[in-house]
Amino acid sequence: MKYVLMMNFKVAGWETNNTGTWPPEDIKANIDFLHRFHKELAETGELVSHQGLGGPETIKVVQARADAAPVVTDGPFPESKEFLAGFWVVNVDTPERASQIGARLSALPGRGGAPANIPIEVRRVREDSDERT
Repeated sequence: MKYVLMMNFKVAGWETNNTGTWPPEDIKANIDFLHRFHKELAETGELVSHQGLGGPETIKVVQARADAAPVVTDGPFPESKEFLAGFWVVNVDTPERASQIGARLSALPGRGGAPANIPIEVRRVREDSDERT
């Protein structure tokens, strides 16, 4: 079963509290954790894909319209409380394993090396064999 693990950051305070504002040793600890995390999941065959995403200032929303050019809105969006910062797709045997991986990711090192405890949304990826609802 495939699951997507989605990491969301708060929009409020992003400009002054994103990882780029951290001391170099905290950035290194965070990146080193992610490299080990990805390597371990790849070695177990559970990692399908992962991507970090740009900050809220890089977001655009595109909406088609029936009789006109699409509407493109630039971010960041003040009405949003969170934005998707990155995602991982894992292929695991049980929902519990997906949650275990999400919990480990949640505890990646944050500022000062303390566990960040970032909420990770864990959602099953629909597959062609899934019943249509």
